[in-house]
Amino acid sequence: MKIIVAIDSFKGCLTSAEANQAASEGISSKIPYAEVVQVPVSDGGEGWLEAFKAAIGGELVSVNVKDPLLRPIVAQYLVQGDTAVIEIAKASGLTLLKPEERNPMVATSYGTGQLVVDAVRRGCKHIIVGLGGSATSDCGIGMLRAIIDAFAKNGKWDDVRELNDVRFTIATDVTNPLCGENGAAHIFAPQKGASHDDVLALDARAKRFAEASAKHLGRDCQNTPGAGAAGGLGYAFLQYMNAECRSGIDLLLDTIHFDNLLQDAELVITGEGSADRQTLMGKLPFGILQRAQKHHILSSRMRHNIPVILIAGRIADEQQLLAAGFARVACINPPDLPLEIAMQPATAKENIRLCLKFS
Repeated sequence: MKIIVAIDSFKGCLTSAEANQAASEGISSKIPYAEVVQVPVSDGGEGWLEAFKAAIGGELVSVNVKDPLLRPIVAQYLVQGDTAVIEIAKASGLTLLKPEERNPMVATSYGTGQLVVDAVRRGCKHIIVGLGGSATSDCGIGMLRAIIDAFAKNGKWDDVRELNDVRFTIATDVTNPLCGENGAAHIFAPQKGASHDDVLALDARAKRFAEASAKHLGRDCQNTPGAGAAGGLGYAFLQYMNAECRSGIDLLLDTIHFDNLLQDAELVITGEGSADRQTLMGKLPFGILQRAQKHHILSSRMRHNIPVILIAGRIADEQQLLAAGFARVACINPPDLPLEIAMQPATAKENIRLCLKFS
């Protein structure tokens, strides 16, 4: 019996690999003969680097960069051949700041630009960037400044030639534009510490930058799906680097040849920290479900049905999740368990092990 385990990170608690391991132990205790295939996963945010390292191997490279408040830190990215994989949260992430330090009016993506610079200097020709978990709403201006500081003698973007032969792929499941009521500032900046007035100022700043960029470059990517990802970092990659935008989960699943893994699987277990109707709006477990459903359609002559179980630390909208196709939806936590205890890694691992039931 082959069971695939592909669980997203439980943010602030467990990595994808840790959640997968706990689930695998739970499976093995109940079905000792099962072949359990663990697949570390991420949709472009937390765990992106680890998921790609598990998928393609490679070397983790450490770089001295600036955090969102321009303090020195060490961040890593992955190199495999002439391909680099960058997780922007490693240099520009919200988790790098204390709650009282969050301020997208001043937070910068400069450190992400430093990772790009290092990858280019190492000869990488394809740079894959996971956009998620950013502390910034600077439209990628900080990142662009870091690239200009490194490569442009006259301090102008037009002088940057080192990126001409480099191909960029950005990974995000955010389809928001850069500006407006559905843009980066209005939708995402409040969770990064922005006040109402801050949101209006950030949106106006983004609009001015996009208009100036369009006039200078002769194209306008501010409304391209994904431009609003990571505080507008998506826009900077699209506008200035002609990046290709991919669904994060689809890019990763294609890389690991997930469809091939499904060929003889009898069950898939996926999950995330909190599952509700928003899970069905392109989040990682829904991407896993869609792949399994697609495989079922392709294999219908064999009547090969692959059930997908969804586990989470919190469950809401259960009937909608079941109606979407999940065979079972299970909350790992007892209903009376305090949040501060549920968030302890040891508790979460044990509850994952115990929640998996098989009939």
